[in-house]
Amino acid sequence: MDALTGLLDGPRAREAFLLRAMMAPPWSVRIEDRAPLSLTAVVRGEAWVIPDRGEAVRLRPGDIAITRGPAPCTFADDPATPPQVVVHPGQRCTTPGGQELSEAMDLGVRTWGNDPDGPMVMLVGTYQPHSEISRRLLRALPALLVLPGESLGSPLVPLLGEEILREEPGQEVVLDRLLDLLLISVLRTWFSRPEAEAPAWYHALGDPVVGRALRLLHAHPGRPWTVAGLAAEVGVSRAALARSFTELVGEPPMAYLTDWRLTLAADLLRGSDATVGAVAARVGYGSAFALSTAFKRVRGISPQEHRRKARAEDAEAVSRS
Repeated sequence: MDALTGLLDGPRAREAFLLRAMMAPPWSVRIEDRAPLSLTAVVRGEAWVIPDRGEAVRLRPGDIAITRGPAPCTFADDPATPPQVVVHPGQRCTTPGGQELSEAMDLGVRTWGNDPDGPMVMLVGTYQPHSEISRRLLRALPALLVLPGESLGSPLVPLLGEEILREEPGQEVVLDRLLDLLLISVLRTWFSRPEAEAPAWYHALGDPVVGRALRLLHAHPGRPWTVAGLAAEVGVSRAALARSFTELVGEPPMAYLTDWRLTLAADLLRGSDATVGAVAARVGYGSAFALSTAFKRVRGISPQEHRRKARAEDAEAVSRS
C-alpha cells in the first residue's frame, strides 16, 4: 500500500455528508464545519471559492475544489457578496446572526439551497476525521486545491450527480464509494501537475529502488526490518539505499518506518478494540511496552490516552451530526 492509497484506506467515506446545492444570486455560504477535507464539484453555472487566507478562485462548470480544514472558507456568486449562510459542525446552518436555516433551505433528497431552479448547481462531499493514516497526505495538500474540469476527464461527477438524488437500498454505500473514487482521481491528477509541489515521498514512489523500498515498508510494517535487510530485498547495498532513501524521501528508512508504524498503530487504536499488545504485534513492535515507549516519545501521549482522546472526538462528531 502506498501513501496515496493510504489516504482512502484511512478516511474511507462512511456515511459522508453529501448534497446537491442549488443557488440563485446573490448568494454566499461560509463554511465553518471544521471538516478535514471537502470536495466541491461545479455542475452548472459559476461560483467563487474564497479562502480566509489567499486569493479567491473562480469555479466554472466541471471544476473541482478540495478544501482542507479546519480553516473556514466561503463559496459565493461573487467575492463581494457578504455571507448569508454559515455552515457549522454537524452541518447545522444558520444566518450570520444565528437564526436556524436548515429547514428553510431543504429542497428535497440530499438537495439544499435558496432556489430549486437556481442557475448554479454544485455537488458537495465532506469527509469526517476518522483516520490517522490520512494525515501525512493531508499535510501535503494546500488549504485550497482547484482542478480544472478538463484536466480530470472523468464521468464520475455526472454519475455522482445522478446517484445523489436516488433513494434506494444501499444508496449511502454507493455514494460513499463514488466520492472515494472521485477524490482519488482528483488527487492523482493533481499530484501529476507541476504546480502541485507534491511531497518528496510521493516523487520517491517513482524511483525503481526507493519506490520499491517504500512499498515494502507500507505493505509489511510488521516485519523486523533493518536497513541491510531492506537493501537486500531491493537489490542494492545498505549504504546505497540509506543514501538514496534519505535524499529522495527526506529522512532515513528506519525513521520513515517508525512514523508509518506509529501512524498505523494510532489508526488501529482509534478504530478497533484490539489490545495495545495486539496492535504492537501488527505494526512491528515486540511488546506493548515497546510500542508505548515509542508512541509517547514521538506523540507525547500513551497509546491508551490516544485511544480515549480519539474516541471522545469521534463521539462528539457523531453527536453533532
